[in-house]
Amino acid sequence: MLTFIYLVAIAAEAMSGALAAGRRNMDVFGVAVIAFVTALGGGTVRDVILGNFPIGWTQHPGYIALVISAGLLTVLVAPHMHRLKRLFLALDAMGLVAFSLIGCDIALRMNYALPVVIMAGMITGIFGGVLRDVLCNQMPVVFQRELYASVSLVVCCLFLGLRALDVNHELTTVLSFVVGIAMRMLALRFGWKLPTFSYQQRWE
Repeated sequence: MLTFIYLVAIAAEAMSGALAAGRRNMDVFGVAVIAFVTALGGGTVRDVILGNFPIGWTQHPGYIALVISAGLLTVLVAPHMHRLKRLFLALDAMGLVAFSLIGCDIALRMNYALPVVIMAGMITGIFGGVLRDVLCNQMPVVFQRELYASVSLVVCCLFLGLRALDVNHELTTVLSFVVGIAMRMLALRFGWKLPTFSYQQRWE
């Protein structure tokens, strides 16, 4: 199940990257690069940090074709994307949760300590979006708007907590997935946010 969701997720993330590139008036090559980084950047950073080689997408060339195709397709369908906003947000939520669970699973199989496992899940879930926003010269969305990184954190902790209680692996995955998506969609619906920190005073 996670494999199918992962494929849907990287396509959705590639499309979000392409839209961000379009808002910065990038050419087609720029669109393809931002789409690729958004979709596969989180997993790449995770693998480099954990020493998990070869990096995942290098063993699956089809992933490259999928994300670039999704990014370029977005150029054609962009005028109609507003009609698909809710579907797109749901797919993005699926991607966030799926990436987080996959990151946790990989770190667990490499026998890392639990704090590292949580960080691996979060890096996988959010870092593609961080890279997208940095390359598009804007403040990363995950640090300033609705609950996003926090959803990844909750999903990772829930997954590990259920696993520690010896809950069936498939059930653990499904429960974590459902709770994560529900939390993300409710955050979007009701505008849930973390408290913000604003510091304006200048040093004399």
